[in-house]
Amino acid sequence: MLENNNWLGEIFEKLGLDIHKLGVQFLYDPNNPMLFNSGFFFFLFLAFLFLYRYCRKNELLRNLYVMLFSFYFYYKSSGIYLLVLIFVCTFDFFIGRLLHRTERKVSRKWLVTLSLIVNICMLGYFKYTNFIFDLFYSAVNRQFEPFDIVLPVGISFFTFQSMSYIIDIYRKQIEPLQRWRDYAFYVSFFPQLVAGPIVRARDFIPQMKQPVFVSGEMFGRGMFLIMAGLFKKVIISDYISLNFVDRIFDNPTLYTGFENLMGVYAYALQIYCDFSGYSDMAIGIALLLGFRFNINFDSPYKSTSITEFWRRWHISLSSWLRDYLYISMGGNRKGKVRTYINLMLTMLIGGFWHGASLLFVLWGAWHGLLLVLHKWFRSIFPASKEVRSRWYWTNVLSIILTFNLVCIGWVFFRSPSMEVAKSVFSRIFTEFHPEIVWNFISGYANVLFFICLGFLLHFLPHRYSEGVARKIEMSPVSVKAFAFALLIVLVIQIKSSELQPFIYFQF
Repeated sequence: MLENNNWLGEIFEKLGLDIHKLGVQFLYDPNNPMLFNSGFFFFLFLAFLFLYRYCRKNELLRNLYVMLFSFYFYYKSSGIYLLVLIFVCTFDFFIGRLLHRTERKVSRKWLVTLSLIVNICMLGYFKYTNFIFDLFYSAVNRQFEPFDIVLPVGISFFTFQSMSYIIDIYRKQIEPLQRWRDYAFYVSFFPQLVAGPIVRARDFIPQMKQPVFVSGEMFGRGMFLIMAGLFKKVIISDYISLNFVDRIFDNPTLYTGFENLMGVYAYALQIYCDFSGYSDMAIGIALLLGFRFNINFDSPYKSTSITEFWRRWHISLSSWLRDYLYISMGGNRKGKVRTYINLMLTMLIGGFWHGASLLFVLWGAWHGLLLVLHKWFRSIFPASKEVRSRWYWTNVLSIILTFNLVCIGWVFFRSPSMEVAKSVFSRIFTEFHPEIVWNFISGYANVLFFICLGFLLHFLPHRYSEGVARKIEMSPVSVKAFAFALLIVLVIQIKSSELQPFIYFQF
């Protein structure tokens, strides 16, 4: 029957589903981990939703069902490293309960320190072992053969989430959960498990204890966010990555400075659409299950300063670094010099969190320097913010300056080596060749269309996207289904033959 319907087989193939090997696809495949943008995930999620509606009114059954599905989701993403996730859930669950029952200040400090050491050492082993040994061997002029260490998907996210839970208990801001399955539900909740946002216990746990209710507004908003995220990821991010950005950063010396600059601007859009697209889908999926997450991206390239940029970009991480690292080091309470040092250290650690590479450290150092300079400038000209808010063109110039400063950092973030980063900067400043602009426009017409479309949607006033969201929320289910089907058709027409993983899966 299926052999006679080649068109149906092609659709399944485009969605990443092999209908003849569907049973095998339920097992972990290291070459094909399950992603939000895969057809198999949507197939599985629809089946999950069908059963979820029957158990969501029973807290015990609901939490157990979602926890098991989340464990399976992580197994499909990381295989045997599901055991790492289970270990984190178990270890910090018991540390949290013990910490809550302990009154002696010294004992409490030892317990929270133990939790932090175990989590950081586990994170350090998987992410930084080869990096540290490589540095050591380079220092003694010896060749190092990297260990075969596989990085579990999303380990940086769920360890940070678990650490924040322990620190909040230590600070007596929350009380610990009493059942392991509830804590496992919180840490492993699959929409945000592998790439964030980092969900705080104080925001999520109260929702776990309430009856699940998915209003029409929540369902419509969830559908809108899933569609918006899928559009950002597959239609914009993947297309400009495969057809332009990857080519530039694979060998920047083959291209003029103008093309390199356009590649940097395109990457700024690519990483935003990729990561915010995932966040949108995670928030949307959570809404369909009756849970609300805080916003993780707020049009960051509209920022008029680097400080504002970090209030809009990856909000869950930047707020985590602020609350658990910057403030813990003293924040701005110990004088200007100490404030600047704390800012720089926070961003250096934030850069190193992204990966074991000196380029990530440089990226963090660049943003730390910009934050220090901005805070110093504001201390000299305290009225500058009020002046900017009154002058339109001053705001525009501030946005352009901030965007370009952020893009300088993206060169370090994206480049596979220091040599590539140097080549990108060198080509931009020494081999610009603006005369090739028209040839560039004609040669990359499709890519430019999606770049312009992406930036246009990003810079549109918030009321326009909110208006579209409201229309989808208020539309009948049939209209929502039709809109989603149209998007899937568009995805099938534009997407590459292989699924492109989300950028932040590597962190």
